Amino acid sequence: MKANISFLLLLTVLLTACGSSGKLKKTATVDRVQEQILSLEQQRKYDYFFLEATRLKAKKDYDGAFGLLEHCLTINPQAASALYEISQFYMYLKMVPQGQATLEQAVANAPDNFWYSQALSSLYQQQNQQDKAIKLLEEMVVRFPGKQDPLFNLIDLYNQTENYQKVIATLDRLEDRLGKSEQLSMEKFRIYLQMKDEKMAFREIESLVQEYPMDMRYQVVLGDVYMQNKKEKEAYDIYQKVLAVEPDNPLALFSLAAYYEQTGQKELYEKQIDTLLLNKKVPSETKLNVMRQFIVQDEQENRDSTRVISLFDRILQEDLEDDQIRMLYAQYLQAKNMVAPSLKILEQVLQIDPTNRAARMTLLGAAVRKEDYKEVIRLCEPGIEATPDAIEFYFYLAIAYNQAERWDDVLHVSLKALDTVTPANNKELVSDFYTLIADVYYKKEKMLEAYAAYDSALVYNPANIGALNNYAYYLSVARRDLDKAEEMSYKTVKAEPKNATYLDTYAWILFEKGNYAEARIYIDNAMKSDEPQGSVVLEHCGDIYFKTGDVEGALKYWKQALEMGSESKTLKQKIEKKKYIAE
Repeated sequence: MKANISFLLLLTVLLTACGSSGKLKKTATVDRVQEQILSLEQQRKYDYFFLEATRLKAKKDYDGAFGLLEHCLTINPQAASALYEISQFYMYLKMVPQGQATLEQAVANAPDNFWYSQALSSLYQQQNQQDKAIKLLEEMVVRFPGKQDPLFNLIDLYNQTENYQKVIATLDRLEDRLGKSEQLSMEKFRIYLQMKDEKMAFREIESLVQEYPMDMRYQVVLGDVYMQNKKEKEAYDIYQKVLAVEPDNPLALFSLAAYYEQTGQKELYEKQIDTLLLNKKVPSETKLNVMRQFIVQDEQENRDSTRVISLFDRILQEDLEDDQIRMLYAQYLQAKNMVAPSLKILEQVLQIDPTNRAARMTLLGAAVRKEDYKEVIRLCEPGIEATPDAIEFYFYLAIAYNQAERWDDVLHVSLKALDTVTPANNKELVSDFYTLIADVYYKKEKMLEAYAAYDSALVYNPANIGALNNYAYYLSVARRDLDKAEEMSYKTVKAEPKNATYLDTYAWILFEKGNYAEARIYIDNAMKSDEPQGSVVLEHCGDIYFKTGDVEGALKYWKQALEMGSESKTLKQKIEKKKYIAE
């Protein structure tokens, strides 16, 4: 009874696969031989082991996957899917002959599988077996009429083997499928020239014009082809014909200028350039390309900048809203060391497009070099609004606010920046913002908040020298955590051993710890620096000298500190009583 049920089930499956004609259906993804010879039980086992092999391969258990694929072949030696997978293992192991033979067998068993054939054709090409690749690709063109890749591959191969007749024939087949196009026609034109068949070459481009008679672009292409092949008269006639129909056609205007240049008619060339560049209907991109070429030509001929500048000025008078031409103009002026005029042009750019980051950054750089914090603020405040992801504007704005002693604004913009910046990508920048925040909190006498912000700065960048120095100094002034302060300050001195500020901080920490002799060594090094010393450093020097027994030296430096306008509460008493008095 069970045998009869199995027979009926098998019969039902076979009839479903065959359809009403009784013939076995063919599919692109199932092995036909496999359908004919496997029982349902064998098919079930094959599917199970193949899927298990796929799972092991995904887990990178390649030995296990390979073993299961081999087992699949014991169930069905003709299974293209297993053969293909095994061929990939052979390729991975650089066993190319075995891999190629196995892949060839997979393609033979499943000729309707495009990807198997594609893989084999690629392998043939990698192994420089062009004849085999061409034969297979020609078969693929017939078997897969909806796929264009085999035709493109054939074009490459026929080009490599210099079989130009076949290239043309293949391009024709591609054209039949895709329709006539500029790319295909230009490629056929190139091949005909390779074959020294100029008549057919020009006929090809002419046929493109005939196919699209209303598209002036193709007519200009034909004119350009004539120009490239020294047929200037034919080119000129075509350009004039196009401009008679479309007087503002930018391609024709540009090509006519090139014609005048190539034929040595300089006056007409320059006049044509003017016509092109001063035409409002010509796209900005075309004008940019022309101006770039014009600048290069001017440089090659060693002309002065007058002609280029005059042309830029005339273009800008005609087009008040073109920011890209203005950007090129500004770059040209800067290259000629005409900085002030270039900055004026960049201001115009920002008026047209406030989001132009490059223009704003250039202007910002000029303001930073002049140390003009008011100008930095003027540029960065709208910069943040226009380009909220440009973190550099937040940074320079925070520094400028700091210089202006606008402490609340420093905190606001720094905290806003921390919401914008990605710590994973900008750890050093995050550290710098926390340092600014810490410095402001210290000025506002919020010591705990300041120390916490410095700690955050050093978490993101343990080598942040500014944070290390300020944190260490403020701890020493508060006479707390002096060991931690000394460790941080020593890092700054090691990093910049001639920096007077860092040397002074380290010397003062040693002083607070009672290491007076060592403190004097570092304060003396600070005093030797070429940097001008402030009143705080001079007073520290006097304090350290006093503790090392040099009272005269101490008085000298205390008096210098007083003359510089020191705000120390104890300095006058030190001088009067000739001794150190702690604040």
